[in-house]
Amino acid sequence: MKPAAKIERRHPSEVMRLKRLGCLHQCRLSFMRILTRRMARENWRFTRHLFDINDKGVGRAVYTAHTTERPYSLVAFAHDLPDEMRSDRVIAQAWDATFALFDGIPAPEDIDRLEQNVPFQETGRLHESELSMSRANRSVRLWDHVTEALARGRQPDIEQIDEVGYLMRTTAVYGSGKFGTADFETVCARDELQAPFQAEMLSVYLTRAFVRDLAERVASAKGGANAARLDPALARRLGIGNSTGLGMAPFLVHHPVLFNNWIMVREEAVARVRALESASDEACDTFRNILKRGALSVEQWRSDHPVQIEKLKRLKADIRKIEEFANREILQRRHPWNQLMAWAADTLTEEGQEWLASLMLEPYGELVDGLASCMSDGDRDAFTIDGAMSVKDARALIKKSFGWAFDIDWNAKENCARAWYVSEEKLEPRLGERFEEDVFTDDSNNFEQPLAPARDGVAAYKALEQWDGKKTVAEFLLRHPEHRYSIRRAQISARAPYGEIHDNTIGAALLPIDMLRAKLSFFGATHFDPRSDRWVRIRMYAGAPYPDELDAHNADLWVYPEAAA
Repeated sequence: MKPAAKIERRHPSEVMRLKRLGCLHQCRLSFMRILTRRMARENWRFTRHLFDINDKGVGRAVYTAHTTERPYSLVAFAHDLPDEMRSDRVIAQAWDATFALFDGIPAPEDIDRLEQNVPFQETGRLHESELSMSRANRSVRLWDHVTEALARGRQPDIEQIDEVGYLMRTTAVYGSGKFGTADFETVCARDELQAPFQAEMLSVYLTRAFVRDLAERVASAKGGANAARLDPALARRLGIGNSTGLGMAPFLVHHPVLFNNWIMVREEAVARVRALESASDEACDTFRNILKRGALSVEQWRSDHPVQIEKLKRLKADIRKIEEFANREILQRRHPWNQLMAWAADTLTEEGQEWLASLMLEPYGELVDGLASCMSDGDRDAFTIDGAMSVKDARALIKKSFGWAFDIDWNAKENCARAWYVSEEKLEPRLGERFEEDVFTDDSNNFEQPLAPARDGVAAYKALEQWDGKKTVAEFLLRHPEHRYSIRRAQISARAPYGEIHDNTIGAALLPIDMLRAKLSFFGATHFDPRSDRWVRIRMYAGAPYPDELDAHNADLWVYPEAAA
């Protein structure tokens, strides 16, 4: 591969708009695919140490992934949950299954301890020996269809499998110190956990294997000797679902360095491919193959939400344009990928542009995959305020970071219509209506969370304007400590240019699902299905090989369905 003249990464002002962030798709750098590639490359071994499940589908199980250095075990508990108690809402108190990812292989007393805590989730407590805690509910309609079909000795209907896409969906996967789990700093030096969210992704991967086995166990109890096993090709079409709400959205604002690293790495990967002077026949064949398979995935994508329905309609139109344009001699020209992206910027919607950007990376693993090591946040000094900085330089940083926000009238109700707060009952982020709810109209209350960095940055700039530019930030903050947050973010932006969302996060037009989509795309989620403007359902690992099937040949492109399947 011969690089062309350096292609610059797209500017944050283009990339960091919510409309575009809400159109991101999985790619080679998604956390699930980073994990499955590593598991295959290092020949991880998988065992099922325990599967004590009764005829009602109730019991416990242990699935262990043996890495090159150490084992990790998913400890699973299956429950008999009445239909009226099944809920995806965070206020739920019971679930069909609950899980913990154990650091090592649990002894019987560890499993007993976890059984006294994990099924209760937030009201239970874990130890540092646990890396994550999660729960899941059945997709009742598909669960019943699959188990009934298997019990009768036949395979379930493929159309129903594709319509839903999962037998269970998680409603939370907690880690990094929450509820007593190990803090990330205690394990981040381990090679297999250095990329973001690898423990959580491993938990979900092993959960998928457990759910398949549980469904077959329930079917066997119903059908006895006549029961069938789920056909492996059908099983691979099933992922793990997930219901994600507002609790995830503030993460992007609270972790500007980490978010910057995700976006910057993806943009660097795209820029590297765009810089290639030519595309080999093999790369062209890979791209066209993935183009066809990716189009099939979009055809299987279902949603009832009007926003997503319209986006899917436009994406399908974009794909037809890409298929026509990319089949011409364009890929044989000099700098083909750069020409393709330039054409896309002028021709396609944001959804189509970002879909194409993800697909362009697929032929170039050797150019892209190593960037995964740059996606974590190891900059412990980033949040330390430089008090010696001059007021003049601080003003310049704020202007550079939030220049677009100075055109917004922050006194207009529509531009500050929303307010973020934390639910007292569940300790989860919520989004309220500032001028309609008493909690915000009463000046004696101050429950709003600092999740409007643009508004606050403008306010800090106006306060700084009243100060001599030669004064220091430390002097300013002694008088105005309320602006520490904005000064810190402005200084962070100097080293993390993709860390700030270039949109109003408290305006009436805000769609929180755009923030959810951005984060989930880096996880590797597919088939985004918004259920409102505030929560979304997705699929994880749909198409992936199970632990007993994983090898170097199927560890990566599983995310794209085979046309002949």
